[in-house]
Amino acid sequence: MATKEEGHPKVGALIRARRRQQHMTLMALGEVAQVSVGYLSQVERDHATPSLGTLAQIAKALGVGIDYFVSAPASHNALTREGDRNRFSLDGSSIIYERLGADFPGNQLSSFLMTVPPGYQSETVAHEGEEILYVLEGEITQRLDGEEMLMKAGDSLHFRGNRPHSWSNHTNQPARLLWTGTLALFRSTARPRPVVAKPKAGANKPVRKNPIPKEKRT
Repeated sequence: MATKEEGHPKVGALIRARRRQQHMTLMALGEVAQVSVGYLSQVERDHATPSLGTLAQIAKALGVGIDYFVSAPASHNALTREGDRNRFSLDGSSIIYERLGADFPGNQLSSFLMTVPPGYQSETVAHEGEEILYVLEGEITQRLDGEEMLMKAGDSLHFRGNRPHSWSNHTNQPARLLWTGTLALFRSTARPRPVVAKPKAGANKPVRKNPIPKEKRT
């Protein structure tokens, strides 16, 4: 599993610094990222750790890629092997990710193996794209549009990401999931918003060309 270097800023501090650099308020960031202001405040103060999907929404709203906040191993080959995949996690998160998707021009899918520890509870999110969730081992409780369903090994769920959803592991055993979706995670299509300098006083006043000297006016 990838580890953070000593002294490396946590995700919350990086989000706050980038937001201030972009001159965005918490409310403005929340509106663009579709994340509540209260939750964003907790994330920035490192009182909550977002899921990878939520972090992708925040990154897009801030005009950066998700790799601005977390260093995840990239896979340039289609083939990955059990035991050879690099594992990583978000700083402060107990979920372990294994990246399956490869990087190539035009790719639309993101895919991860996720190991979810006992007692984990995700935040409720809604975003663009669609998701497929397949339970490999253990059990999770999935919530979708207010409906709660228990998913066991072998169960799957395919849904639109704009439907509010969350999930949790209420058992005393880890759960292992295969997640695949069209939500752009490490494929950043966003660009930093340009900072427009305020015009100086009088800069917009029209300039008269070749003014007529007073003594020649009639």
